Amino acid sequence: MDARLDYFGNPLAAKVLRHINSAGKVLSDSALPHATQELVKIRASQINGCGFCTDMHTKDATHAGETVQRLHLVAAWREATVFTDAERAALQLAEEGTRIADAAGGVSDEAWANAAKHYDEDQLAALISLIAVINAYNRINVINRQPAGGYRPGMFG
Repeated sequence: MDARLDYFGNPLAAKVLRHINSAGKVLSDSALPHATQELVKIRASQINGCGFCTDMHTKDATHAGETVQRLHLVAAWREATVFTDAERAALQLAEEGTRIADAAGGVSDEAWANAAKHYDEDQLAALISLIAVINAYNRINVINRQPAGGYRPGMFG
């Protein structure tokens, strides 16, 4: 499978990605736990069917020491016992924030209250922003049919 467009080599797209990447850097440097960030990126990417981002973030998580068991269970986090309550709250918010069009009311008060029990205001701001940023990346890659499988941790800097 080939991408529809050499998005990463396109000058206009490069300008857009610089801004999205800058936002991503702010989030990776935030107080939101790194493991939680990767889990959220993986779950949103799974929901959106973004193979490129799923490949990237499972490899980055593995490289950072995440267990294979937890990575295999991200898609079934509700039934899995390997996630903390805080991680589960973040995954719930990520799912509802990713599936906004599927629910007339958007993100539920229950999901928000659950996340707010575990994260302070800065971490919540980071979590909201992370969900938005990964969804932007997913949409770019899905629309472009960006092939998955060739990512190597650290290849983008």
